[in-house]
Amino acid sequence: QVQLVESGGGLVQAGDSLRLSCAASLRTFSSYTMGWSRQAPGEEREFLAAISASGASTLYADSVKGRFTISRDNAKNTVYLQMNSLRPDDTAVYYCAASDYTLVSRISGRYKYWGQGTQVTVSS
Repeated sequence: QVQLVESGGGLVQAGDSLRLSCAASLRTFSSYTMGWSRQAPGEEREFLAAISASGASTLYADSVKGRFTISRDNAKNTVYLQMNSLRPDDTAVYYCAASDYTLVSRISGRYKYWGQGTQVTVSS
């Protein structure tokens, strides 16, 4: 059974940084494109970032470009989301996901596996 387990969320103040991690039980993790999304209360899920299987290609939503960085360690079956200059409107549940599409994508339907999410709360 495939599991994606996010960690690293919490309560921080505006301007702080957090690094989220997502550990995947995928046997061939290094062949999957990985992505991060978030969902705030009452809002639709929002794509944030994606990284190709090798890590050579990344894609970001305009809302986080320049503040968030996605990376991966294929030896550890883990993908990360470094979040800097956090704002109150970054408050949401953050999800990682795995896609067997070769190209990085912001389309949620292309992600086959999803984690349960980790809560990030940014106070003003």
